[in-house]
Amino acid sequence: MNVQALRRVDGLPVPAPPEVERRGDGLAVSIHQLRKSFGQKPVLRGIDLQIEAGEFVAIVGRSGCGKSTLLRLLLGLEKPSGGHFHFGSRADQTAPFGAVRIMFQEPRLLPWASVLANVEVGLGEEHTSPNARERAIATLREVGLEDRRDDWPSVLSGGQKQRVALARALVSRPRVLAFDEPLGALDALTRISMQKLIERVWAYQGFTSIMVTHDVAEAVTLADRVLMIEEGEITLDQRVELPRPRERGSPEVAALEGQILQALFRNTSAGEDA
Repeated sequence: MNVQALRRVDGLPVPAPPEVERRGDGLAVSIHQLRKSFGQKPVLRGIDLQIEAGEFVAIVGRSGCGKSTLLRLLLGLEKPSGGHFHFGSRADQTAPFGAVRIMFQEPRLLPWASVLANVEVGLGEEHTSPNARERAIATLREVGLEDRRDDWPSVLSGGQKQRVALARALVSRPRVLAFDEPLGALDALTRISMQKLIERVWAYQGFTSIMVTHDVAEAVTLADRVLMIEEGEITLDQRVELPRPRERGSPEVAALEGQILQALFRNTSAGEDA
């Protein structure tokens, strides 16, 4: 990954502050026959998936296909109905506390807390450590918001709020970071800027990234692999071999986006015919 090239994409710096140790040690994710039902309705029907450490995977599919449910299972927010998963190279290995984080579509910031205090929330029990404040400030610097650390969330734009949410997820230096449609509510220009920011911090920190998105172009622009889930099963696992940074609208990105959309529409039509 050429981080210098990513620096030039939108002019925001990629600092390597002494307060923050660069880790670059994402965790592998192994999923075996993972199933989830809500009552009598099956949502995931036996997912088998291997994600390499440090890989960026995007998951696309229609609403209700099970994308977000898969993330919630990995985060421990839901319990599986069957199957199992683990983080790391061994089946008996568990993820360290705080190693797996998620960023939601809504920023979910505390309105009564400053920007800096909202980021410190991401430290959990470590928020009382001697260097907690320095770590939070350094992470705000990574997302270009150090100068807004004393502001209230109410005065921030939508894109700035999402950058604070990203900083909150990053401050604990996660080894797996899940994104549940985090840019869906942003305008087009802000969304593109946030995509570049996410790619930049992923390249620098080296965590494993799993992003759920409805935007196929976003998936192709950011991911090493694009998965498609339909009716609770993985129906497409497409590697993206294009060099980074990728530009939306380029012929290569558009061609791969078109292939994935064709597969999505084909499966959708088949499901409707059935």
